[in-house]
Amino acid sequence: MASRVEQVDSVLDALHLNLDALQDIQGRMHSDMVKGLGAASNKAAVVKMFPTYVRSLPDGSENGDFFALDLGGSNFRVLLVKLRDGNVEMKSKVYKIATEIMTGTGENLFNYIADCLAEFKKEQGLEGKDLPLGFTFSFPCRQNGLNSASLVTWTKGFSATGVVDQDVAKLLSEACKRRNVNLDIIAVVNDTTGTLMSCAHADSNCYVGLIIGTGTNACYMEALDEVELWNGDKGEPKQTIINMEWGAFGDDGSIEDIRTDFDRELDKITLNQGKQLYEKMISGMYLGEISRQAILKLAKEKLLFNGVVSAELQKPWAFESKFLTDIEKDVSTDGLVCREILRQLNCRDTMEDVTVVRAICSAVSTRAAKLVTAGLAAVIKKMGRKTLTIGVDGSLYKYHPRFHPLMDTFTRELVPEARVKYMLSEDGSGKGAALIAAVAVRLTGK
Repeated sequence: MASRVEQVDSVLDALHLNLDALQDIQGRMHSDMVKGLGAASNKAAVVKMFPTYVRSLPDGSENGDFFALDLGGSNFRVLLVKLRDGNVEMKSKVYKIATEIMTGTGENLFNYIADCLAEFKKEQGLEGKDLPLGFTFSFPCRQNGLNSASLVTWTKGFSATGVVDQDVAKLLSEACKRRNVNLDIIAVVNDTTGTLMSCAHADSNCYVGLIIGTGTNACYMEALDEVELWNGDKGEPKQTIINMEWGAFGDDGSIEDIRTDFDRELDKITLNQGKQLYEKMISGMYLGEISRQAILKLAKEKLLFNGVVSAELQKPWAFESKFLTDIEKDVSTDGLVCREILRQLNCRDTMEDVTVVRAICSAVSTRAAKLVTAGLAAVIKKMGRKTLTIGVDGSLYKYHPRFHPLMDTFTRELVPEARVKYMLSEDGSGKGAALIAAVAVRLTGK
């Protein structure tokens, strides 16, 4: 039995990253951040470091009624956000986007969104009112200004024609005019920036936003002098939030030495092979499949299931990331949750098998937490702040029982000189978008 445990550990050792390795990754992320911020080097950079043109955080004095539109997947939300002396009241409605609209024309997509906005305004008794709107558009974009952003590429199953390289705020505005919907689009942002703003409203020391859910991304407040790509007003405040788009870290081969065979097998069955390699080692969309690849490897070496893999488990994506989270939540000695999942997958479920599968889930999620923290350590050191709050959103962070404590531990190891607090965001993509519009209104005095 001892040699069997050693053999299992030997296979899973590929997922282990020691402190030296994490410090090395931190250094590489820092180099890529500098590259992304440079005017001459940005084109070749994989971490794009897009300026968001969001230059101020909420100070609590924002007041008024605002609309927010949250588009980041096959469901989107329309919100009415009321800000009153630091208090936030929200009303919202979720609308489903049919596949034929997601994959049709851009005009039809934005017409549908405008129709939903019109319906929501009517339901709220605001048909004639022209309220400021914050638009959360959670797809890779190049910001041209606070209220202007061009789509770089569709993701998440969208392929609507005529939108790539176009200004999405302009497309929405034109659709609203066609549908006679009065709206003033103040800001276009992504969910990461919204998360930062939402948390900064509650904690004035929050300067970093992080998403760890289906995907992963980070943003932070950067000094304008560091942003060579900046083409906006250079007056006060001399800062802007940077949308890192850090999921693409490693797409240039810089993290090949820490990628495993499990990661490479996973990449082969994704729609975007060779892209978003850092994200594929971290986010909720992929951790279950990485675990499945490790399970297959151990079964092949007869260290699991006596070498027999069920037809169910041979199917890609069969081992869901939810399974990993549920297995990690179960701290009982008998591993009943793991056993039930293995039965669902028609796999043998002896105690030996349960112990090995639990070890796989632990190794995969621990590595993910380490990699996120290594990236954040680069951000923290670049900012040079001694105390800092990081606003976080995303299902993996919310529901995985060990992710937050693991990040706390590794943060203390990587940046012992800083006092860092993680704060769970409350509706960054909705409330955050409205707050960005509210701050812009406060600053311009409109």
